[in-house]
Amino acid sequence: MRRALVIAPNWIGDALMAQPLFALLKTLHPRIAIDAVAPGWVAPVLERMPEIHDVYATDLAHGKLQLLRRWQLASDLRDVGYDAAYVLPNSLKSALIPWLAGIALRIGYTGENRFGLLNVRHANPRKDERPPMSGHYAALAYAPGANVPKLQESLPMPRLESDLNEASRVSARFNLDTRVPLVVFCPGAEYGAAKRWPPEHFAALAQIVGQSFPYTQIVALGSGKDSPIAQQISERAPSVRNLCGQTSLSEACALISRASAVVTNDSGLMHVAAALRRPLVAVYGSTDPRHTPPLSELAKVQWLHLECSPCFQRECPLGHLNCLRELSAEQVFGDLRGMLLGER
Repeated sequence: MRRALVIAPNWIGDALMAQPLFALLKTLHPRIAIDAVAPGWVAPVLERMPEIHDVYATDLAHGKLQLLRRWQLASDLRDVGYDAAYVLPNSLKSALIPWLAGIALRIGYTGENRFGLLNVRHANPRKDERPPMSGHYAALAYAPGANVPKLQESLPMPRLESDLNEASRVSARFNLDTRVPLVVFCPGAEYGAAKRWPPEHFAALAQIVGQSFPYTQIVALGSGKDSPIAQQISERAPSVRNLCGQTSLSEACALISRASAVVTNDSGLMHVAAALRRPLVAVYGSTDPRHTPPLSELAKVQWLHLECSPCFQRECPLGHLNCLRELSAEQVFGDLRGMLLGER
């Protein structure tokens, strides 16, 4: 195999969970070049992966077929001469581009009954038998049904490349002092409110950090949708600068790369921080850190694991959100303090 195309996931975190697959393909096929098709909001993460050669950033809207646009992209890819395509999303439409491009091997999970569109199909795992996402994707490197029981233990952790010069330029743009510690809060989670630690808890944590480490800078990063949440934090704790929606994803990655510590919900930026090997505290509510953990030895997980958690719901079905409300700022600071002191 000389050249492979990856149809990347639509979420930042899932794209990072797929990186061990790319590393595994490089190990199994040392001369392979791997290109990726990715949504514009995910492409900057793929561009920082050393295993990826070229990235085709698309403007395909989530949930829309856009058949003409897919056919046009497939036409451009047809002349490249890909030997295989790995289709990571489960949707039927995500398998259209490799099929339209005439790529001989089209590999993925059966997903939405993609018979014909894929010709190397892995069986969809039952929900109660799903491995961690990194292992789920990495299994696509092997034949369907292959016995790879220890695959998860041998996988490399996701890693993103960082550029100190870029980090310095972005810090200067936002008037951040590179001589003092930077703590990054990631208060958003695209999936829904059941994954978001309450703003008042982030604010309480900021106040504790300010009392214990008075020279520390704290910024909140995320998309424009996260800005109202970060604004609630800043109103309670003015030391927190709300940069949500003011940075590109590349700029957010650059700032995270120089953070002394990151406090984050289970989100795409959590996986970015882990892949950039920054110390981080990951707060979990409705989701399960055993399935989508931050893959880093520098990460700490705070999860109450109540009887009702994980429920995997976007909103708390019981209306109380105790899985996050009962997780105190003091408890999170217990992990964060050691990181700011440089302890391992």
